[in-house]
Amino acid sequence: MLQEFFGRAVSNAVKDAEVYALKRESTKCFVNFIKVVDGAIIQGHTLELRTKMEESDAELLSFAIMEIKSQTGSAAPELIVPLELDMEIESAHIHVPQRGEKKSLLDLAERNLKYHILEKRKQERIVNPDGHYERILEQIKSDLRMTELPIHIECFDNSNFQGTNAVAACVVFKNGKPSKKDYRHFNIKTVVGPDDFASMEEVVHRRYKRLVTEGESLPQLVIIDGGKGQLSSAMKSID
Repeated sequence: MLQEFFGRAVSNAVKDAEVYALKRESTKCFVNFIKVVDGAIIQGHTLELRTKMEESDAELLSFAIMEIKSQTGSAAPELIVPLELDMEIESAHIHVPQRGEKKSLLDLAERNLKYHILEKRKQERIVNPDGHYERILEQIKSDLRMTELPIHIECFDNSNFQGTNAVAACVVFKNGKPSKKDYRHFNIKTVVGPDDFASMEEVVHRRYKRLVTEGESLPQLVIIDGGKGQLSSAMKSID
């Protein structure tokens, strides 16, 4: 995407600068670099880093800046970045713009970064579809701070027709893909009237009592459609 801007004047206010954008995904971090000379983009590059949970975005970006500078030999007098950094670079000013042309350049770097990641995902799906699903599961594990990879996920939702005929459904994902043979439909048996909380408590209890009784494997992640009330009702049954 960035190629269409190469050599074109993109800023009157920025003459010589390096622009950096960062996006973090699970165990990876992507940093996009744009080199601006005389108001025109002359160079662009995206660096991929392996990350550790305890590393902050500022630490990762600081490392990436020094790595990119080492690779490109760039020594611009101004660095445009998305967040405050605890680092100093000789003869250079680090700026976090909030508006204006510098912010527009930062937005461009961030759009280019999103485009790079989308293209990478497309290639992953073609070349290694199983790796694509594993990446999604790793992202879920990281985002939810889970200790296990959620290779088995179950999701519950309740419904009724104008307060009657209460039903519920359970959809199942295994290894990141829908497992339609494991989908289940429930008619509510013990609840009278439109009581979504009690209905959720019933179906979750029925589902996992049966799995435990039959010695089946339990999911690493259960998703409840609703608010705190539905979640609390589901947890009663799980407990």
